[in-house]
Amino acid sequence: MDGIAIELPIFLLATFAGAFVAGLSGFAFGLVAASLWLYVLTPVQSASLIVGFGLVVQGYSVWKLRAAIDWRRLWPFMIGAVTGVPVGVSLLTWADPNSVRIAVGTILVAYSLYAFFRPRLKIATVVPSSADLAVGFVNGLLGGLTGLAGIVITIWCNLRGLPKDLQRATFQPIAVVVFATAALLLGAKGSLTLETAKLFALGLPFLFAGTWLGLKLFGRIDEATFRKIVLALLFVSGVALLF
Repeated sequence: MDGIAIELPIFLLATFAGAFVAGLSGFAFGLVAASLWLYVLTPVQSASLIVGFGLVVQGYSVWKLRAAIDWRRLWPFMIGAVTGVPVGVSLLTWADPNSVRIAVGTILVAYSLYAFFRPRLKIATVVPSSADLAVGFVNGLLGGLTGLAGIVITIWCNLRGLPKDLQRATFQPIAVVVFATAALLLGAKGSLTLETAKLFALGLPFLFAGTWLGLKLFGRIDEATFRKIVLALLFVSGVALLF
């Protein structure tokens, strides 16, 4: 920010909006917040704050949903994610970001449209740990490469037709792992600055307010509505990546 009075309100509004959407759906904080942040922040600041705020939002939501979390079921996803994030970050040095963005956006749009207009496809609820490990790895790789910390596991849970609480109790803890790993990598690279830390502190009250409101609304929606919200956000995420 360069001191223009309108910039701070835009930053705080985007923080609240991103937290609200993440509280309601369990993901898409970075997509919503960065759509406005990038007008008033540098890309490095935006990426650092997505990781920092995303870690807080997901951590708070995981705590609220802790009764539905089965840590024994999550370990393959977590191992895969921790392995995948550094690979994704390393790919940034040679991968064409535009090609990655277009490929991921196309997949998200195609999947969300198919899942919305076709009958729900429900695969086996019991799958090998190796499958969850592979999904976690791809999710971590994509998180390190694009910042989309929970997209792949969100699709995986949607395909399996899991109840909304169980979906969030699966992809949100993994998002915490992805964000925490990314935060360590960013810190090691010296991407965290005093100015970014000040913005983080200013945004925290708006972050908590938006998350609280989103979680309140989440508790009042049914399974069908939750599925539609998730598919709509996947579609919007894909379109945003394409354009």
